[in-house]
Amino acid sequence: MDEYQIVELVKDGYREGLIKAEYNFLLNDLTIISDESYIDSYRHNSSISKQVIGHVNNYIARFILDLEFPMFLNWDFILDAYLHKIGYVIRGYSPFGPAPLPNLKYIIYRIKTFTRYEFKDKLVIELFDVDVAANYLNLSKIVSSVLGPKLLSENNMIEPDEFDEIAKRMHSQKLFAGHTWKDANSIVFQYFDQNERGLSKEVFKISQAYERVFRPYRVVYDTKTWEQVLM
Repeated sequence: MDEYQIVELVKDGYREGLIKAEYNFLLNDLTIISDESYIDSYRHNSSISKQVIGHVNNYIARFILDLEFPMFLNWDFILDAYLHKIGYVIRGYSPFGPAPLPNLKYIIYRIKTFTRYEFKDKLVIELFDVDVAANYLNLSKIVSSVLGPKLLSENNMIEPDEFDEIAKRMHSQKLFAGHTWKDANSIVFQYFDQNERGLSKEVFKISQAYERVFRPYRVVYDTKTWEQVLM
């Protein structure tokens, strides 16, 4: 199944009222189940973790920024996904569940807004390949530098302080037109949601960097016709 087919599957799931939970798992048989259903299934059959190929985030946007740059919604989401994919579990709560997800390939954001009238009939779906994003974010190198010898141990638990340090190093990189995640997020927020149009050139450069880092596959639907449209 290609990226377009996955996006269409998520769109149809939303249209038919099948995707209601905030966090959902896409399985290799192309069913989408809620995080609650996944965890319940995992308790009875742990092999379900090997069936997960995607994670679907069902999000209600508050800002235009959220619609335009979904990966800026949760800065640590890609890190969570990568750690689970390479065999780790994060101590405490993780939206990716209680076990490694060795076959995880995609993060999918499904975004609707009920707070911005001009976008009320738009549904944005953006798909990311975990490996592609992790490569551009230098996650393999950063994780190795933080965990050190632990990489060779059988203990696959990531402690909160380890996670925070990995996230800190990831965020501090100036990958978005010379800006860190925090600064890039602030600039695009000022442009889109505070109408500071003098930032247009900088936002364009950040947008190009965002495309280069995450390589998103993006589709916008009109929820009246369910046809693809421009934002």
